[in-house]
Amino acid sequence: MSDSESTDNRAARRAAVAALGDIAPEPGVAKPDPILTANGIRRAFGGLVAVDVEHLEVQRGTITALIGPNGAGKTTFFNLLTGFDRPSRGAWSFDGRSARRKRSYQVARSGMVRTFQLTKALTRMSVIDNMLIGAANQLGERMWAGLIPGLWRRQEAANRERALALLERFNLLEKQHDFAGELSGGQRKLLEMARALMLEPRMVMLDEPMAGVNPALKQTLLEHIKNLREDGMTVFFVEHDMDMVHEIADWVVVMAAGQVITEGTPDQISADPRVIDAYLGAHHDGAAH
Repeated sequence: MSDSESTDNRAARRAAVAALGDIAPEPGVAKPDPILTANGIRRAFGGLVAVDVEHLEVQRGTITALIGPNGAGKTTFFNLLTGFDRPSRGAWSFDGRSARRKRSYQVARSGMVRTFQLTKALTRMSVIDNMLIGAANQLGERMWAGLIPGLWRRQEAANRERALALLERFNLLEKQHDFAGELSGGQRKLLEMARALMLEPRMVMLDEPMAGVNPALKQTLLEHIKNLREDGMTVFFVEHDMDMVHEIADWVVVMAAGQVITEGTPDQISADPRVIDAYLGAHHDGAAH
């Protein structure tokens, strides 16, 4: 990335964050420049309603945290938005285009990629091969093009160069020839994040990126997530660690019992009685009466 692009990204980030300053901390509040918009998304499993989100917008160029007690529906909501599950009803759009009927790989190719709480590294493949399968539109995978090396070798070389640069960025370059299954849990998190960037996404969705990560690696992951924003990407992540949320999130969305109960800045959320009720159980107790 050139210096001018980096400067432009920083300016865009500051503008995106500043735009959140005058927004009311209420569920479903409109954003000045949303990259992701969801309307009436509901997912029921029999008689259990896991997700029932009336409206949600994610501001472009910011880091937005999705928090809530266990069972709030956060991961299910992520699965719906990224094509890994289908809602009972609802619609959503990414960067102005409907993503409702797209499959997971189509969502990823459109520029919205995700990681998982339980990493999806291909354990019996090398680290570098895990990276290379993350590249999009590879000509060598097409039957007709695969027979003509001149059509795909240049692209493959460029993909490898990008993969190695990302492995170096995520401190995994020395592990490139190791099997992914030999990496520690934290290193697998880094690999999954690096592989997601092979698609050059505009938005990255991280499902509990700190789960199972030792304290020494946690700070490294935090810096990498902040760098995604500095590179011009939008980050939407699920997390339980409020210290982490306070450190890196520009905006926080709170879910409980499948619904968005409030939104706001980290400071606003920490002082919101609805959030305290949700975590301590009063929200659910009140709903039961």
